[in-house]
Amino acid sequence: MAEMQVRNIDEADIDTVLAEDIDFDGEISFEQPLLVKGKVTGEIRSSGDLFVHEGAVVEATIAADVVSVKGRVSGDIAAKTRLELFASSRVSGNISAPDLIIQSGCRFNGTCKMPDSGQADGGQPDSGHETENASASPSQ
Repeated sequence: MAEMQVRNIDEADIDTVLAEDIDFDGEISFEQPLLVKGKVTGEIRSSGDLFVHEGAVVEATIAADVVSVKGRVSGDIAAKTRLELFASSRVSGNISAPDLIIQSGCRFNGTCKMPDSGQADGGQPDSGHETENASASPSQ
């Protein structure tokens, strides 16, 4: 079996960090990588990468290049390049990404669409039923 490769991020390499004590409600739009450690409610749009820290809570529609989730997300996620769901992540919503990495232990409830790489789908997950109520957990 192939070894799964996910990149670790160094917070020092990210210019913008929404700290644990931030509770943001509204629309966020950005181009450079963003790390969310607090709570965000609303909409997140970016041509850059979004990182959701293990303790973070995001209740938003997300559209970004690479989305990497270690915390909780409630809302649809559209990743242009790749979506990474780590073991600690909890995602409830529809997802769309040409490249999807799900670590064992992650909880994902929703539908999944995987367009061809480079396919223009508007970056929006649809209501297709390719995958429903998927859950990655260690075998017993």
